[in-house]
Amino acid sequence: MSTYNPSGPEPEGGGKPSFGKQPPQSGGGTPEGAPSDPYGTPPPDGGPGAYGGTYGGAPAGPPHGQNPYGQSPYDQPPPGYGPAGYGAPGGGPVPGMPPLGSWPNRILARLIDYLLVQIVAVLLVLPFASLSDRSGSAGAFWLACALYLVYEGLMLSRDGQTLGKKAMKIRVAMLVDGNSPTPSAAWTRAAVFILPAVLCCAGLWWLIDGLFGVFDKPYRQCIHDKSAKTVVVSTA
Repeated sequence: MSTYNPSGPEPEGGGKPSFGKQPPQSGGGTPEGAPSDPYGTPPPDGGPGAYGGTYGGAPAGPPHGQNPYGQSPYDQPPPGYGPAGYGAPGGGPVPGMPPLGSWPNRILARLIDYLLVQIVAVLLVLPFASLSDRSGSAGAFWLACALYLVYEGLMLSRDGQTLGKKAMKIRVAMLVDGNSPTPSAAWTRAAVFILPAVLCCAGLWWLIDGLFGVFDKPYRQCIHDKSAKTVVVSTA
């Protein structure tokens, strides 16, 4: 007959097992049987993870205002355009070239040059013929045209400026690179401006030549500029 008393004290080392206690773990680690995180726990501020990556944080992006796909195609001017825009207000025909010369300055420069050369021609003809005579006035005109051809050819070959152009702050430049005209370009430009006027009607030719430049885009080249591949730019 059993002598076990359930209300009595439990015998040492026996009796009911305790389910409310677990044996302590050495080193304060994870309880036995609990899964561990192989990637580490991401920091609370969203910074880099345990392995130096961006686990748990926002992906690293480019600095503020920078295109993540590289340089924007609009950061550079299209091919053939200058810093201020090819053919656009404030921009010259080639990079680094000044803006195109204005029509008022170009017209006034021509008038100044024409008057200077005409005065010299009259002074040379006057001792030999009267300007009231038709032959005298014709001789002065022919001499003025010859002088103008030489005058413009020499002046443009030197630095792209006549006296009139210097006064109006414009100059003639090669369209391809903006340099002063080559001798061949300078003489071609002068010849195309003068010779047709001598061979035909001077006023009509100069009107056609000038109107051609008014409607030319985007360089505002007259016929004599087209033939010499030059352009008139500002020096101001």
